[in-house]
Amino acid sequence: MGSVKLIIGVILFIFFLGIRIVRPTHRGLIERLGKYCRFANFGFNWIIPIIEKMYIVNVTEQMVDAEPQEIITNDNLNATVDAQVYFKVKSDEESVKSSQYHVNVYKHQIVNLARTTLRNIIGTLTLKSANSERGKINFELHKTLRDETTTWGIEIVRTELKQIDPPKDVQETMNKVVKAENEKIAAVDYATAQETAADGEKRSEIKKAEGVKQARILQAQGESEAIKLVNEAAEKYFIGNAQVLRKLQTVENALKDNAKVVIPTDTELINVVGELAGVVPIKKKD
Repeated sequence: MGSVKLIIGVILFIFFLGIRIVRPTHRGLIERLGKYCRFANFGFNWIIPIIEKMYIVNVTEQMVDAEPQEIITNDNLNATVDAQVYFKVKSDEESVKSSQYHVNVYKHQIVNLARTTLRNIIGTLTLKSANSERGKINFELHKTLRDETTTWGIEIVRTELKQIDPPKDVQETMNKVVKAENEKIAAVDYATAQETAADGEKRSEIKKAEGVKQARILQAQGESEAIKLVNEAAEKYFIGNAQVLRKLQTVENALKDNAKVVIPTDTELINVVGELAGVVPIKKKD
């Protein structure tokens, strides 16, 4: 009875010792005595202790830094370049096997390949074109890594050029140029604003002068119309009496300030005033 319990205990110990739980983010490769045996999916898995061994592989997206390096550009400047590579091991069995059996430490190999590719690409460009063509450099880097890693069982998701820094003295010169350019733009904007303000004041003065001019024209037209009406009235009511009309105007001007004027009763002006008022003057008896 005791030996049976011992055997059961050993079996249970071996069973629990061989349990392997694989997370959904990983896959496993099981080797038996150093030879690939089978593929372990996520979840519960069991291996034979000592005889079998499981290697866990991460199948989520990962990132490696190509690390900063100095690259001589086509215009003989030492640019400090750094890039990041995003990749993941494909989750199918063949891809997981390839990532372990077709390449030695794929992360290290990706870094070296990225650094070499960057030197080849940027070495053909000037510093200015390298900074302005980051999209092109990313595209070329991604394409090269994708083509070179087809047998590694991994997928190059994307690449990002992290930095392209020129030498310190060149950077200072570039900063001065940018500052001067910004100051030039600011000066031009200020001059344009001043010109616009001056143009606005000029237009305002022109409008004001045109308004004064128009008012004077209207006033002159009004006076002209008044004179025309007076002349028409004179021609209608005082035909042949121009001298009398002049006298009447003189009297009108004199009476503006309540002045008293003595007019002889036997003058033509009295008759004219009487006729305008509708009064017939009384003739003096002989």
